[in-house]
Amino acid sequence: MSYEYLKQQLIQRKQEIEKEFEQNNHFGLERGFASDMSSGELSQYDNHPADSGTELYEREKDIALNAHLKEELSDINYSLKQMEDGTYGTCEVTGKQIPIERLKALPSARTIKEASPNQQVSNDRPVEEDVLRSMEEEYYTGSQETEYNEQNVYNEVASFNENSMTYEDSSLIDNKDGSGYVEEYEQFVSTGIEGYTGDENIKFQRNIQYDQYMNEQENIDEEENNS
Repeated sequence: MSYEYLKQQLIQRKQEIEKEFEQNNHFGLERGFASDMSSGELSQYDNHPADSGTELYEREKDIALNAHLKEELSDINYSLKQMEDGTYGTCEVTGKQIPIERLKALPSARTIKEASPNQQVSNDRPVEEDVLRSMEEEYYTGSQETEYNEQNVYNEVASFNENSMTYEDSSLIDNKDGSGYVEEYEQFVSTGIEGYTGDENIKFQRNIQYDQYMNEQENIDEEENNS
């Protein structure tokens, strides 16, 4: 069986990867892994932690992309060598012929589909989910309102702080659980269902009053639907 078409496809992809490495200097990793070198900064001393976090994320992404393309290039070179040796297209596990349809989809395939590694999908979940689940159970109230809300988050974070955090305006969270807001927002004007009927019927909604206003509207809607 002639694999000339697949060989040309592999060579073309190899040239594309090598050209990409040349143009971006292996995703800029040749400049070094230090954040100040990669970002062009002389020092990270006066940078905001969020900026440093962004730079770290970009470095990690470049490392992953670089490793992925290096692995792909290695697979391509291996397949080209197999073509020279006359072993290309033979499954390395079973010895069977790899279907041409699979080779067209993945020219660097070394095995048939049934013998390829990583057939099973992992069911592992992040450990953070166990922590969040335990918090949900701890703060479960049995109501349909918000269970684990901003006040619970603040309490969890504040529990790790050595300071008392009792200074004025240390938190905008209302003392009522499930108030529904973290930061103050601008007031808004509301009217009745009839719209503007005079200045005396205009109301200004502020902060916690927003939740009360929305609850009132829901009750009105339910009464209208039931009537």
